[in-house]
Amino acid sequence: MMTDYAYLRNRSTKMHASLAQVVTMAGTDPSGGAGIQADIKTISATGSFAASIITVLVAQNTQLVTAIQEIPLPFIQQQIDAVFNDLSVDAVKLGMLYHEDIIHCVSRNLKKYSPRTIVLDPVMVSQTGHTLLKPQAIRALVDELFPLATLITPNIPEAESILKCKITDESSMHEATYELATRYHVSVLLKGGHLNTIHASDIFYDLSQKKFTVLKTLRINTQNTHGTGCTLSAAIASYLAQGESLAHAIELAKRYLTQCILAAKNLKLGQGQGPVDHFYFLDSSRLNLIKDKEK
Repeated sequence: MMTDYAYLRNRSTKMHASLAQVVTMAGTDPSGGAGIQADIKTISATGSFAASIITVLVAQNTQLVTAIQEIPLPFIQQQIDAVFNDLSVDAVKLGMLYHEDIIHCVSRNLKKYSPRTIVLDPVMVSQTGHTLLKPQAIRALVDELFPLATLITPNIPEAESILKCKITDESSMHEATYELATRYHVSVLLKGGHLNTIHASDIFYDLSQKKFTVLKTLRINTQNTHGTGCTLSAAIASYLAQGESLAHAIELAKRYLTQCILAAKNLKLGQGQGPVDHFYFLDSSRLNLIKDKEK
């Protein structure tokens, strides 16, 4: 199996005058493990150029969210225009959007600028339980942005909130994935990390291929999982921007995230759920650890 370091080294021999360009629209995490900071790290680590549009300011760390500061809509619009009028955007990653006015603004601009690839992580609640999407904004999210997306990446609580159902096992995950895909006409990667199982199984439904894929990863015993959802969706967007197929982009992103989690397993960063190690491959000793795990 090719490591991300080997993937990037192989890719460097084929580089053109530009990099694949990915813009993330999300909220912040000043502690660096999640949100737009994690997106920028991920997009960079997986070989694309990262641009960013901040939708909301969040005071958070590995333990809790302490405050959310809204950004004036005209300034969000100015950020969007600045990026899209200058860069050749190959993919967009959508994260925390917080309320319906921001969603309306993002939807309007995605229709205007028509990026070819959109990966939407429907961020609703932080890992520490803080609401990151106002309840009244859920309808705007699913009605306006889901149909524009190439892929959505909800976790189980998010899917339950959208569909108003309980997801308790892999069978109900399949049902929920199909329901989301057919209702909103979008490919779906439903993340299964919240199930109490030996394997963390994600269910991918490719709408264009009408095909299910189960992606099983051995569950890693660690508390350092802060920002894993942001990281996965940003990695998928990055690989899609580089021209990978949807299925292969998800496979590469899953592999990258697993390696990030493994490398951070015993790190002590923060007092709560620590972050993953986005640049694990820069340290030769940690790279050897990943190679051993892949055998």
